[in-house]
Parts: sequence; C-alpha cells; structure tokens
Amino acid sequence: MSDIKPPVPPFTEETAKQKVRMAEDAWNSRDPDRVVQVYTENTLWRNRAEFPKGRVEVHGFLSRKWAREIDYRLIKELWAYTDNRIAVRFAYEWRDDSGQWYRSYGNENWEFNEFGLMQRRFASINDLPIKESDRLFHWPLGRRPDDHPGLSDLGL
Repeated sequence: MSDIKPPVPPFTEETAKQKVRMAEDAWNSRDPDRVVQVYTENTLWRNRAEFPKGRVEVHGFLSRKWAREIDYRLIKELWAYTDNRIAVRFAYEWRDDSGQWYRSYGNENWEFNEFGLMQRRFASINDLPIKESDRLFHWPLGRRPDDHPGLSDLGL
C-alpha cells in the first residue's frame, strides 16, 4: 500500500501530538479534498447525530459543515493515546449566516490502521452561542500560528 500517512502506530507522546496538530492543520484548511485523504476508504464516523461511512460520505459531510460554519477556526489538544488510538479534546469558533458566533467544544476518539490512516472517528460536540466580543480565536483563516495559545493556555 502506497497510501501511508506518518506518523504511524504505535504512537508515542511526541508522535501522537504530531498527529493531532496535523489533523488540526488539515481541518483549519476547510478543504474536504485534503482532509479526507487521511482517512481509510471505508472509515466509520460518528459526528453528533451523523454517521458518515467512507471517504465519499465524509467528503459530503465536511462540504456541508464548512458551508454552514463560516469563519471556522479550530484548536485540538491531545488528551490520551495508546498504540493505535488517540483521544483529543477540541474547541472551534464559527459563525452562522445570520452572524451569530459559536464556540463548539468536543472530544474525539480516533483509531488508526498500520499505515497511519484513521479508520474510526467518534466525536461528541456541544455548541455554545457567544458574543463576537467573546471570541478567542482571531488568527487569519487557515493554520493556527505556532505562537497562538492552545486550549489549556486559553483556559478552555
């Protein structure tokens, strides 16, 4: 198989953190074509009340998500890891088409195959309406700058 996405399991703390940051960077691109490449062809997801299966359904899910969640900015943080699994907590800020801002908080559990592709992703997410003045994620759209505080630094 030529589709290898390092780092691959078994994970260490360093490689798990690297995998988390790579996922954050990809999702902050808001590019479904880029994001789906790190999942297996038959990936299984649970995201809120949606259960996409496979890259094609995940691509459709992500396209709808980023059309609805405008000005999306995400921070992920490693929570725990084992040989081929990583647990992540995250928060992201976005606004809807009426201009209402939200901060969405959640947890994800990831399972990877031996090639470093994510085969299972389970996400639990809660949305909190916020005032624009309460926003904490102000970097330009795209990758979070290295010097921007993470979740723990922000008290989230």
